Amino acid sequence: MIEEKIKAVIRDVPDFPKEGIVFKDITPIMLDAALSNEIVDHLVEIYKDQQIDKIAGIESRGFLFGYPLAMRLGIPFVLIRKAGKLPYHKISHSYDLEYGSAVIEMHVDAVQTGDRVLVHDDLLATGGSAQAAAELIRKCGGEIAGFNFLVGLSFLNGQNKLTEYSKNITNLVAY
Repeated sequence: MIEEKIKAVIRDVPDFPKEGIVFKDITPIMLDAALSNEIVDHLVEIYKDQQIDKIAGIESRGFLFGYPLAMRLGIPFVLIRKAGKLPYHKISHSYDLEYGSAVIEMHVDAVQTGDRVLVHDDLLATGGSAQAAAELIRKCGGEIAGFNFLVGLSFLNGQNKLTEYSKNITNLVAY
């Protein structure tokens, strides 16, 4: 089962980025090409028949599997980046973090009215960045086809922020 294989390589890093947090480090997955390919194959099976027009990956770990998935599905990949990283005309959305706020951006021509977009990131924690990505997509007239995460931290209830956009929320691994 894919969940067990992923859990076997995810590394717990205590007290990162601050004391009291146990960080779920997915970088060991990148060292295993076979597992990485298996993850992409699994994602293709989940989404190949869901009439998704585009995949939007959230910087930066959302690019790791989001882009290969888009290529395998033969659909465009949309970059959602931190403020100041995109070179062309863009729209932005500000959202609150546990301590402070952040701004993410997307090119204005990345999503068109009616596009069904899957939002992908490595981890669902409180849901703030995925919710902000959904708002960017909606600002351009897109529809949220769903959300996909490698890891979901269910105890933080991030899914609650996302169900207003789509009930199609998938985590390959849940803690």
